[in-house]
Amino acid sequence: MVQYILRRLAIGVILAALVTFLTYWLLSFSSDGVAANILGPAATADSIQALKKDMGLDRPFIIQYFDWLGGVVRGDFGVSFFTSEAVVGAVVARLGVTLSIVLTALVISVVVAVALGVLAASRAGAIDRVTQSASLLGHLLPNLLIAIVLVVVLSINLRLLPATGFTPFSESPSKWAASITIPVIVLVINGIANIAAQVRGTMIGELQKDYVRTLRTRGVPTWSIVYRHALRNAAAPALVVLSLEFISMFGGALIIEQVFALPGFGSFAFNSSLQGDIPVIMGITVFSVMLVVSVNLVTDLINGWLNPKARIY
Repeated sequence: MVQYILRRLAIGVILAALVTFLTYWLLSFSSDGVAANILGPAATADSIQALKKDMGLDRPFIIQYFDWLGGVVRGDFGVSFFTSEAVVGAVVARLGVTLSIVLTALVISVVVAVALGVLAASRAGAIDRVTQSASLLGHLLPNLLIAIVLVVVLSINLRLLPATGFTPFSESPSKWAASITIPVIVLVINGIANIAAQVRGTMIGELQKDYVRTLRTRGVPTWSIVYRHALRNAAAPALVVLSLEFISMFGGALIIEQVFALPGFGSFAFNSSLQGDIPVIMGITVFSVMLVVSVNLVTDLINGWLNPKARIY
């Protein structure tokens, strides 16, 4: 297993190198825009060229890239062109905000979706139809529309929750919970729809298998068959959807954080892209790639633990 983990991590490093190479190459075409953004609207052509020379942006792309890559190997991701803030510290600080929202939404989605999916699969009828209808509705409603409706109802009309802003947990747990409630609800609605549909489908397949009928003939209680046997076997396919849902929620944070003015990873990436802050964009790219690789690796390991037949290590 250790060799498998090391091999997957090596593949992740190669993937990160390829992605960062392409990203840096694309960013190299916007060096004039970066210098102009730093100098402001009064910048002249001469001042832009002078700043590019001072920052080393006038050098060939390949030299710039390998200089940056050498710094990364040493643990130095550089500093922001606009704030002089260390890239690693800036990314980690914003990442904490996004993960607090995404992980909370994911846990709630899993608990509710598994319960609904199991009920819908084991009890055909009204519960199944309601679950399928709710799942379809969750797929159809865009996050932006849900966010706007919730802000109007909960923040503007009822004045129950803040519409924008973020309070760190260490500062006030209650205010932190209030500040992430609406963003979490937005992500949960779509998350439940995706996970519940997968759990329902896999559970229906498991409950129709021969081993379930054998357990029933032996008098094993229904709850034991459903939760101790069928659900465990159905967990592997659902786990893949769960990992994809985590990545989807993480990507969806870009819109959510912009709507609710949250100082998270998504809004940081968006603003840095608008400015052309190359060191920050590259740091965000590396963190994003490694996060996806790590999630996929953990998913494969858990999948192998749940189902030894599915082990690929």
